[in-house]
Amino acid sequence: MSLADVIVVVAAAGLIALLGWYFFGPRKFGTVRVEEGVQRVDVTVRGGYSPNLVKVRQGMPVDLVFDRQEAGECTSRVVFPDLKVGAGLPAHTRTTVRLSPDRPGTYGFACGMNMIHGTLVVEPAEGGAPEPGTVRGGEAAPSAGEPSAEDAEAADIAERQAEIKDLTRRVVVGAVFTAPVLFAVMAHELFGADWVPGWMLNHWFQLALITPVMLYTGWPVHLIGWLALRHRSADMNSLITLGTSAAYGFSLLVTLAPGLLPEDVREVYFEAVGVILTLILLGRLLEARAKAGTGEAIRALIGLQARTARVLRDGAETEIPVDEVVVGDEVVIRPGEKIPVDAEVLSGSSAVDESMVTGEPMPVTKHAGDVVIGATVNTTGSLRVRAAKVGADTMLAQIIRLVQRAQASKAPIQRLADVISAYFVPAVIGIAIATFALWYTVGPAPALTLALVSAVAVLIIACPCALGLATPLSVMVGTGKGAQAGILIRSAEALETAHKLDTVVLDKTGTVTVGKPVLTDVRPVDGVDGVDGAELLRLVAAVETDSEHPLAQAVASGARDRGLLPPTATGFDSVTGKGVHATADGHTVMVGTARLLHDTGIDTTPLDAVAAGLAAEGKTPVLAAVDGRPAGVLAVADTVKDDSAQAIAALRQLDTEVVMLTGDNARTATAIAASVGIPRVLAEVLPEHKTDEIRRLQAEGRTVAMVGDGINDAPALAQSDVGLAIGTGTDVAIESADITLISGSLSGVVTAIRLSKATMRNIKQNLFFALVYNAVGIPLAAGALYPLWGIRLSPIIAAVAMALSSLSVVTNASRLRRWHPAPLPDAADTQTLAEVETATDSTRREDGPDGHQTALDPVCGMEVDPTTAPEHRDTSAGPLHFCSTECAAAYDAAPDRYVPSAGRRRP
Repeated sequence: MSLADVIVVVAAAGLIALLGWYFFGPRKFGTVRVEEGVQRVDVTVRGGYSPNLVKVRQGMPVDLVFDRQEAGECTSRVVFPDLKVGAGLPAHTRTTVRLSPDRPGTYGFACGMNMIHGTLVVEPAEGGAPEPGTVRGGEAAPSAGEPSAEDAEAADIAERQAEIKDLTRRVVVGAVFTAPVLFAVMAHELFGADWVPGWMLNHWFQLALITPVMLYTGWPVHLIGWLALRHRSADMNSLITLGTSAAYGFSLLVTLAPGLLPEDVREVYFEAVGVILTLILLGRLLEARAKAGTGEAIRALIGLQARTARVLRDGAETEIPVDEVVVGDEVVIRPGEKIPVDAEVLSGSSAVDESMVTGEPMPVTKHAGDVVIGATVNTTGSLRVRAAKVGADTMLAQIIRLVQRAQASKAPIQRLADVISAYFVPAVIGIAIATFALWYTVGPAPALTLALVSAVAVLIIACPCALGLATPLSVMVGTGKGAQAGILIRSAEALETAHKLDTVVLDKTGTVTVGKPVLTDVRPVDGVDGVDGAELLRLVAAVETDSEHPLAQAVASGARDRGLLPPTATGFDSVTGKGVHATADGHTVMVGTARLLHDTGIDTTPLDAVAAGLAAEGKTPVLAAVDGRPAGVLAVADTVKDDSAQAIAALRQLDTEVVMLTGDNARTATAIAASVGIPRVLAEVLPEHKTDEIRRLQAEGRTVAMVGDGINDAPALAQSDVGLAIGTGTDVAIESADITLISGSLSGVVTAIRLSKATMRNIKQNLFFALVYNAVGIPLAAGALYPLWGIRLSPIIAAVAMALSSLSVVTNASRLRRWHPAPLPDAADTQTLAEVETATDSTRREDGPDGHQTALDPVCGMEVDPTTAPEHRDTSAGPLHFCSTECAAAYDAAPDRYVPSAGRRRP
């Protein structure tokens, strides 16, 4: 090995070590100033974040003021994925993002394309090392005031169009100036010198043509690339600018001072520089056009808004911009018009097309007292409504915010890409240096040429952009498709987790059923003097009038429908999950479950048979006691939603176990479950115990989704792996959930799971394209095939491959835009629980008594092994097996409440 070889090897090793320190060594924190109780940090966005490391104190609001001094889509957004906060950063504008750091920790932020990164460190208020935690997200607004979603999207579109125009000009310039040089070089190599005029191969001629390409066409690449390196980070632009600068600089040296180099290495690479930069910009232009479609969901939602409203003011109709409508305004809506704001119908009747918000195709008839949603379409009749929510408070505005928030979040699978990306570019630069040193020392003559070409090819072919785009683009498209289908996904994590669900737990009332039960039966019993059916209903209605429970409202409505006038109740008290009691007409009245009456010492034996008969019919029995004695049973029935059975059948086709979790009695719950094909029921579960049941299912190793609509469901929604709230339910349930089904239909659960599977499949395909491409391309560029077959990769071919890699990821992510929800199974294809049980019995007979079987605990519904179950009971329906002594004791206390068939063995 010559002295020159030793110098090159030592220099390469030293340079690689220096790069490691430069990219990963200690960094200075940004300067934080405190103004009026707010921590403020100025962050310049120009090829990176400066500073990209910010340290703040816990407990004081933080304003990160991003001064974006560039254009281009890459840095047009900043995303705090762990905080689920994102903000648009208009070009050449200062934008403030406010955060509330309530807990210490380290939180990353990145550009919208996940290519440049920064870190926010929140130190404990009283000192000490930062601990993992969360920061409560905030809001983002330009310093001139917060823009509307429409204005922000319009700014994004304008910036994207400007970028496309700029890239088009640069590509045209690059192609025009590069074409003669490329033609001359290719013709000379393929057909010989006679085919090409000598002046076209002149180095000065090629320098004159390629210099504009280097300085103008490649300017966006060089600017961002060198700025990123200055910020002690690097991206795709850095790799390209290093490679093309090396090739251009070497060619410039050969042209200006050829005598400084040996004659056998006086080769120029002007055509490679021109082709590489032109192809890179062309690929970026195609990417910009393809990525423009990934945000179509937000634009479509914004486009749904009505522009004007016809408001009644001073007794006259006045058409005003929708932004000027205020809460309380009376608005007139004619057939065919969009409903401008969320409102309550005052008069009129009409079918309203809500498909653009809920995803449901059938119009919904609206009457006085009903709620209408802004941006939906009034189809047949005229409506007069009172504005209830306007501006940012409307459902459409909330949908847009939720979609934007989801698109700003980060899926867990993206962490792999983030870890790789953090080390990718420095590693590629190190590989390029090592490649140069290797071929310079051991390569054949001319070694310098081979070393330079190989190193440049490594820099050009590596594509961190494809890796960075793999997840965010698919998440953006997936969450947007969900919004168009009436499914609001709050985070990328929920979108990812949904594809792994194997158990879906359904609340009954308002989820499987319509949630608006009606009074069907009033059955008084002997024992209370003067209390017949009408009097019993009148007294019970008096107590139930003050309750907000759906069953109570059904009883009160039933009394009114029968022309009864309930007296005024006093001393009203509600016992959560059990019932209510109060005094009416001098009588002490208790209404609720058998447990409520038992707790006060009332014998429910006279009522049990009646209640059991009503429950067997699928009705909910409501027990009543007057003056401490059992008085009768009322029955309330809730109808099953039209598509519940089909949705549950579709969930079973997705290999998902469906469980009903309800506070209703076991007989009623089982009857409802049987009608829709749910084989497992957890009944008579108090609200505070719903979370325990979710934990129990999770302890079995299941990935559990909870679907509910009430306040009582909120803890269980939060405990589940994925909480899905019925959009027609309470705001508390919606806020506790990961996914909101706007239409309230169970078909949304099926769609959410299918969309999650499609999105995750798309993300994995993207990651495969990105990782495999780099895993194969970089070794080829480094010359892995040269010792065997003498094949080396030209930097021009590397540039083509790099552009195609990014484009393949963008194109594949865009394919997800063509995804549409599949129809539910036909009603004829669904199975009732009886059919499920028949199939189970048939399988049981085939397996025989010695097969591997489990049994269902009739109290809690858990599967148990009959041979190892802690408790057993012999009944006329067969042996029962219990998972615990507590469940066995509950059965012993009231065996009639539990369906014996629930204890049947399962194969």
